[in-house]
Amino acid sequence: MADDTSAAAISPEAKRVAIAVIAGLIAPILDTTIVTIAFDRLTTALHTTVDMVQWVSTGYLLALAVAVPLAGWASTRFGSRIAWRTGIVLFLLGSVLCAVAWNIHALIVFRVLQGFGGGLLFPLMTSILVAAGGGRAMGRLVALVSLPTALGPILGPVIGGVILHWLDWQWLFVVNVPVCLVALALSHRIPDDRAPDSDRARLDVIGLCLLAPGLVGVLLGLSNTHRGVMRTDVLLPMLAGVVLLAVFAFRSAHATGATLVDVRVLARRAVSASSIGLFFFSVVSFGAMLALPLYLQSERDESVLMAALVLIPQGVGALMSRSLAGALTDRIGARWIAVAGFGIVAVATVPFALADASTNLVWLMVALFVRGLGLGTLLSPLMAAGFVGADGSERNDISVVTRSFQQVGGSFGTAVIAVVLTAGATMTIGFRYSFWWATGLAVAGGVLALLLPGRASVPASNVRREGVRA
Repeated sequence: MADDTSAAAISPEAKRVAIAVIAGLIAPILDTTIVTIAFDRLTTALHTTVDMVQWVSTGYLLALAVAVPLAGWASTRFGSRIAWRTGIVLFLLGSVLCAVAWNIHALIVFRVLQGFGGGLLFPLMTSILVAAGGGRAMGRLVALVSLPTALGPILGPVIGGVILHWLDWQWLFVVNVPVCLVALALSHRIPDDRAPDSDRARLDVIGLCLLAPGLVGVLLGLSNTHRGVMRTDVLLPMLAGVVLLAVFAFRSAHATGATLVDVRVLARRAVSASSIGLFFFSVVSFGAMLALPLYLQSERDESVLMAALVLIPQGVGALMSRSLAGALTDRIGARWIAVAGFGIVAVATVPFALADASTNLVWLMVALFVRGLGLGTLLSPLMAAGFVGADGSERNDISVVTRSFQQVGGSFGTAVIAVVLTAGATMTIGFRYSFWWATGLAVAGGVLALLLPGRASVPASNVRREGVRA
């Protein structure tokens, strides 16, 4: 039997906060993938090249990386509510500007603004939940809030395909406006948790100048691997990024005062295991989502709209499994739920590695549904595990660290699949190998998920805000 903390129901106030968080995450998460299906349309409409259009997504992801480290400091300095509203306003402004962009360069700049706003929101999500839930029923709370997180990579291309079938590309950004306005209206539910001496929280400029460019360098290098691995535009930014991250980690680990992010939280097994698990979740989620639409369109000769509709069962599966996964995480712990989730994803990816042009599309849709069940199972245990036994003062650091691992995992998964696709002797072989790689990476995630904590609770007292980031 689970203890009182893990078995406790979600309080009405925590549910109110969770709904506000969901509203704020929907548009930024969908926009991570919704534009990828529009690359061909944007190339034609804006009279540019595919390489330039790639920066519409790359710029967004790099801006996310820059903003993520700032989220913890902004929450400490101004409080979670103001930081949350700032992220929504920036994303809303970026969406409006993207919709009126007059050329590809303007669109890229405005996507960067969007990404910066979204980057403030993602790390705040879990820290706000920990505070609102008092450490109770974290699995179910994360399951509730993870709806956009779980469905975004899956439904983004679907929604994008549906919009592009009937409307112009500008509507990919216009649809964000009402969503952001609703999120702003609900943002008063986010706790105003400013500490009395919050004005003393100074920004660690040196840490920011190490961490943000470090993440950008790694992500930029990974984003260029579709042209080949042994290239200057891959190796140089990745090497520079790794060096900057290593210097940041060393400085943070040996600092006598507070830094932008305290990497010492990774010394706790729950945090490091959660970070690794989220890395592999993004690998198997985003990596396959690069290959699946391409496979359906190039190998199965499906239209953009039909390819988008075929992916819907995966979203349905993720939607159906997340609540059960959250409840089970609270009862039996994160470890075996995550292992099962990765196992389901691996098994459900195998049919695509074995498929050929004659394989019945219905069976592939069934496999996608099962794969969605696995993906929906993963987020609750992986996100909640990092806060097991955590002190309230650590929640911002844990949120930033786990989110950074998750973001790098998405780029790494996309890079691996892109390299495998292009390395195949034929496109058919490339797809087959890419799905086998996706299967193997899911298996690796399942093995590493054994490091996650078993059943444990987070004391309610841990939500106190102890100390202020200097």
